[in-house]
Amino acid sequence: MATFISVPLKKSSEVDLVKPLSKFVTATYPTGEDQGEYLRAVEELNKLRKNALGRPLDKHESSLEILLRYYDQLCAVEPKFPFSENQLCLTFTWKDAFDKGSLFGGSVKLALASLGYEKTCVLFNAAALASQIAADQNLDNDEGLKAAAKYYQLASGAFGHIKDTVLSALSREPTMDISPETVGTLSIIMLAQAQEVFFLKATSDKMKDAVIAKLANQAADFYGDAFKQCQYKDNLPKEVLPVLAAKHCIMQANAELHQSALAKQKKRFGEEIARLQHAAELVKTVASRYDEYVSVKDLTDKINRALTAAKKDNDFIYHDRVPEVKDLEHIGKAALVKATTITPPLSQKFTDLFEKMVPMAVQQSMSIYNQRKADTVNRLLGTMREATNLCNGVLASLNLPAALEDLSGDSIPQSIAEKSRSIVQQGGLQSIEQLIKDLPELLTRNREILDELVLLYEEKSTD
Repeated sequence: MATFISVPLKKSSEVDLVKPLSKFVTATYPTGEDQGEYLRAVEELNKLRKNALGRPLDKHESSLEILLRYYDQLCAVEPKFPFSENQLCLTFTWKDAFDKGSLFGGSVKLALASLGYEKTCVLFNAAALASQIAADQNLDNDEGLKAAAKYYQLASGAFGHIKDTVLSALSREPTMDISPETVGTLSIIMLAQAQEVFFLKATSDKMKDAVIAKLANQAADFYGDAFKQCQYKDNLPKEVLPVLAAKHCIMQANAELHQSALAKQKKRFGEEIARLQHAAELVKTVASRYDEYVSVKDLTDKINRALTAAKKDNDFIYHDRVPEVKDLEHIGKAALVKATTITPPLSQKFTDLFEKMVPMAVQQSMSIYNQRKADTVNRLLGTMREATNLCNGVLASLNLPAALEDLSGDSIPQSIAEKSRSIVQQGGLQSIEQLIKDLPELLTRNREILDELVLLYEEKSTD
């Protein structure tokens, strides 16, 4: 039964990253330690691409790590170089993963001067390789089951990420393999297979039939969704559609099988038989239509044995009424899988080769800042010069500072010295102090005179 769908890798043409990137580095950064470090990083980036895309990759985690590291490096380097057709132009050519080519036309390929296109295709290969690694796992032990579930969820997340970003990353229509419709379908297929792995794990661990039935029913639901999306796609391999249809029926049959065991525990013997009969019909459909792709012999034997025993017990002992399938209670669902969120860095030990390089956006912001700072300083200097000229004009109109005496600070101005001598001749400081002391007495005398005048005025008024 364990037939899993894996995705083939895309193939890329060789690209020389060294020449254009080195040219940009030497033109942008002055000769020195930083420039030398960036040039060495360019060489390492070129080697990394060759390791990730220039040779066949084994179905092993180490190969996936190389792909993920290259993808992480592309994400890290994107803001640090002006990748565009007008500035730093690098053309990447990729073939359609599912197109086998024709005798005369060759395979479908697309060449674009877009780093976003390169990132999309590399992530597609990472997802495809993850699906191959998962399909290659030994599902008879816990380690294999856990690894398969992990890689299927990673593949689902990567395909889903491409679906959400491919149109904005490319300047034209993508090839069919990375179109939103195709990668969206692949994402659901990978999620369905991850759910099936959880079902196998629950079965291996002999969990409760109610739990296993829900896991199987959820897997059937995922496979059903994937089948609906694949019905009108002719670019996927021909075996995908029948395998999805078969898996949908198989997972439904497993759900009914385990739900029948639950019915038996609750002494609902008629329901048990109805569910087993439905399961038997489902696997019979698979055997008749999709036997070329999926074998259900073991599952069929298991269901038939359980059905024979259930019928025998019911005929001789319980005599419970067997309900129609449409009258049976719907089996619940339990989704234990989730597409892995794609947030770089994805590789376990990623180190940015261009860690010290300042992103282009920051460089542009610094350039704008320096320009604005220079403009502001020049504007303030101009305002200061205008104010200085105005001040000089006002001083000139007042004959200043020419009208002022010597203010060098070396000697007392002549006018002040003359006024000082005049004060000294008139008694100096003592005379001033004496005048101040006389003020209270003079004030009293003045008040007395005023009082006398008031009395005289009043007497004259009465007369």
